[in-house]
Amino acid sequence: MQKMLSLARKCVDDYHMINPHDRIAVGVSGGKDSLALLVVLAELRRFYPHPFSLTAITLDAGYSEMDFAPVAALCECLEVPYIIKKTEIGKILFEIRKEKNPCALCAKMRRGALNDAALAAGCKKVALGHHFDDVAETFMLSLFYEGRINCFYPVTYLDRKGVTVIRPLLYIPERQITGFARRQALPVVKNLCPADKHTKREEVKELLRELERTHHDLRERIFGAIQRYPLEGWEKR
Repeated sequence: MQKMLSLARKCVDDYHMINPHDRIAVGVSGGKDSLALLVVLAELRRFYPHPFSLTAITLDAGYSEMDFAPVAALCECLEVPYIIKKTEIGKILFEIRKEKNPCALCAKMRRGALNDAALAAGCKKVALGHHFDDVAETFMLSLFYEGRINCFYPVTYLDRKGVTVIRPLLYIPERQITGFARRQALPVVKNLCPADKHTKREEVKELLRELERTHHDLRERIFGAIQRYPLEGWEKR
């Protein structure tokens, strides 16, 4: 826990993610990353110099087999209010539109629904569970499939909604989050999306794994280049 907290706090401080009396909605998909984010922020809340509050929000995409009761129990233990927002995202993508490559549209729809749910809960900040590995993968996805040097930002202000998105786990590698989730026995909910593990992101993950067999610090170099350049939005404040 201490290492996770230390890295998350450094990221929060480097990019001034949390201000006094922020009301932060944590996007909780039920995956290991979002659950780890929730636990880390709940612990950080106890001693961070700027007081802030948390609300956990899960978007139910409409897959009937998904059970979020264990997530609700975790939130109760952490003393974090929990909201499940019902949506028809799954039905729209796979039954109505029959999308062959649904990830981009799904992400857009989920972002919109999460931001709306956050505002309805009185939260103007939304915390997402993107981590260190996601940075390198997103950078490579943008380069390969969009022909752009681009990545998401540590902090993003959405002026149309009046919502600020923060990503406190950006300094934490996925393997560390995996170990943390196992040690903490986090109630990970299996992803039932039909496209899971069959995406362009998964292809890039595999490519990076292959390249790292000979270039062991490849992700660190990509992340460092983004910060040193710095890529737009990655300037430390």
